[in-house]
Amino acid sequence: MAPRQQAAPTAQPLDPSRVRIEDLRNQRRERREGGRVIIEEPGNRTIIRQGNEVVIRHDETERFRRTYRDADVRVERRGADEEVTIVRRPDGSEIVTVRDEYGNLIRRARREPAGGREVVLIENRRGDRRATTYGYVEEEVVRLPPPVVRIPREEYIVDVERASQDDLVEAFTAPPVERIERSYTLDEVRRSQPLRERMRRVDVDTVTFEFGSWELAGDQAGALTGIAEAIKAALAKNPNEIFLIEGHTDAVGPDEDNLTLSDRRAETVATILSERFQIPAENLTTQGYGEQYLKVSTEAPERQNRRVAMRRITPLLQGQNQQQ
Repeated sequence: MAPRQQAAPTAQPLDPSRVRIEDLRNQRRERREGGRVIIEEPGNRTIIRQGNEVVIRHDETERFRRTYRDADVRVERRGADEEVTIVRRPDGSEIVTVRDEYGNLIRRARREPAGGREVVLIENRRGDRRATTYGYVEEEVVRLPPPVVRIPREEYIVDVERASQDDLVEAFTAPPVERIERSYTLDEVRRSQPLRERMRRVDVDTVTFEFGSWELAGDQAGALTGIAEAIKAALAKNPNEIFLIEGHTDAVGPDEDNLTLSDRRAETVATILSERFQIPAENLTTQGYGEQYLKVSTEAPERQNRRVAMRRITPLLQGQNQQQ
């Protein structure tokens, strides 16, 4: 399939701190490719509708650029179909992101200063399988039964508002609740709920979002302190841990709006964790799920549903079953 076409020229970029969902609707560019509807948004986000399923994909390189403002960023071509973005931080370390010709993530690695070793943090392509346009292929959905959970609910799904700091650290360092049979790609983790459910979840119920917005007020950002400290404790044990931040919305509005809102909410939290609490950007990844997983089952506007959740996914990416 041919590489992605260049999108039509868009209006002047919007100020991310002031943009709202109405502005995004006006800047979307939509086209069809076979049986799929492809919707491109500002900020390198792409919404893909096929049949009854709608997913969103994004480029996390811009989040790295914002987080490491003093870093040297360069982009290189590798062969005919790979693009490599290298973010060189002031300490000399580099974050290397490899993407295919469609913009899909292939690999993320950290390269230590002065020609040191390279540690692969995320591997997003299995064997010789190449992604189709936007990587949207059926094989990304892993067919697994729900896990059998043998621990108390409050340990398996941790509500930040009621959790102690030890509870949060335990949730971010504990082994899977059920055996992991192999390593999985990031896209398999993102798209397969039963797979993600093999890891404990932390519901960040101390922060919620206004209707139609992905901004957080300053006082809400401070409510992420406990989460940040728990992540730092996990990274002190293993600096290569990866945490998935999952964005959610309530059930009001069309799928496209809810997907982009949820995706941007997850990115907002990731950005705050890096900029305010110095969590390395490369240890975080994000995904929006729109209204798929409501916390409060209602079709009405509900602030508790406009939230994020987090979980450690390193064992899923690496096929590990033991605590680090």
